[in-house]
Amino acid sequence: MAFSFTVPDVGFLTSGAGVAALTAFAPSGDRLRDVAAARRLAGEEHAGALLETALLRARAAGRFPDGWLWTADALEQATALPVAEHRAARLAAVAADRVVADVTCSVGVETAVLSAALDRVVGADLDPVRLAMARANVPGARLIRADALAPPLPPGAVLVADPARRTPSGRRVRRPEEMTPPLDVLARRRECGFPDTERLRCDTADTDLVVSTAPGLDPALVPWAREVELVSLDGRVREAALWSAGLLDPDGPRRRATVLRTDGAGYGLTDLDDDTCPTREVGEWLVDPDGAVVRAGLVRQFAARHGLGQLDPHLAYLTGDHPPDVGRAFRVLEHGPYGEKQLRRALRRRGVGRVEILVRGLDVDPDRLRPSLKLAGPRAATVVLARVGRGARAYVCEPA
Repeated sequence: MAFSFTVPDVGFLTSGAGVAALTAFAPSGDRLRDVAAARRLAGEEHAGALLETALLRARAAGRFPDGWLWTADALEQATALPVAEHRAARLAAVAADRVVADVTCSVGVETAVLSAALDRVVGADLDPVRLAMARANVPGARLIRADALAPPLPPGAVLVADPARRTPSGRRVRRPEEMTPPLDVLARRRECGFPDTERLRCDTADTDLVVSTAPGLDPALVPWAREVELVSLDGRVREAALWSAGLLDPDGPRRRATVLRTDGAGYGLTDLDDDTCPTREVGEWLVDPDGAVVRAGLVRQFAARHGLGQLDPHLAYLTGDHPPDVGRAFRVLEHGPYGEKQLRRALRRRGVGRVEILVRGLDVDPDRLRPSLKLAGPRAATVVLARVGRGARAYVCEPA
């Protein structure tokens, strides 16, 4: 069970004694020794907070600013900085003169990034511990304790939210009403106005919402979202961002894929891009588009942009005679109808001892198939198994 911080713990950690204890404490990996050292530096009352903070800072190193305070859940659920920076840049372009409220601010990651890009940013959270950590992490930020479903905001505010997608027991949830705060209720509050008469009420015509949620969310469950943006970072799909209509061009796209890379080689696609691409026989290369492109339903747009064709209209794999400069590409060595015996013979003939198996549209478990292939040899290969038309095909490729 994760350590449970208290507000006094945060007060100690931000005090002179706490800062000195954190500076002096270096976990050794030996639990008993580390607990004893933490007790010497912080006393019995705050030893757990000192030890947990040191461990969490080590986990956050290289991903978030040094010296921040975290809870285990806050670190696990924190938006990756490049993703938060992308969202802040989009908001700066469309809401520079509006109040932007991070109504699920937690320990302050998104609030810090938004504050660097916009002038009128408010962070809000109900959890007093996380809010105290946010005050330490983002000094100078405007932070309030408030319910995300009824924040005290002026007319025209933009609400930025990242509802928790796990229950207290750790079970992952996907339906809007199961999130915390419930996404369907949050959207209705935006549409209907905030009913608490003791607080400033948002003008319903001017209030907008940007929500970070699970990539697998069914867009049909969030009909208020004018645009669904799938965002990936370094090949991993991180979120689906839901944008309300007031932040967007009424003639703009409904679906967007944003591919972010820490090396700067990112790109974007929308459903307004050209989607003209042929269905064709396999060429020299198989191409696997980024997961954000696939989840956003923009495979044809990716193909058209890079001069590729589809193996099958229902398949995300593409093919061409030249590899694009983005996405994974595999040079096809041989291909044919899929059968376990035929595949085993082909791999043995090529001296393949290590294989990556990718499957689309077939009921094949790579972890079960791999031992049955009885591989031996010095070479590596990638095998793509896919349903093309009505048949199963196997493609033996050079690894990407």
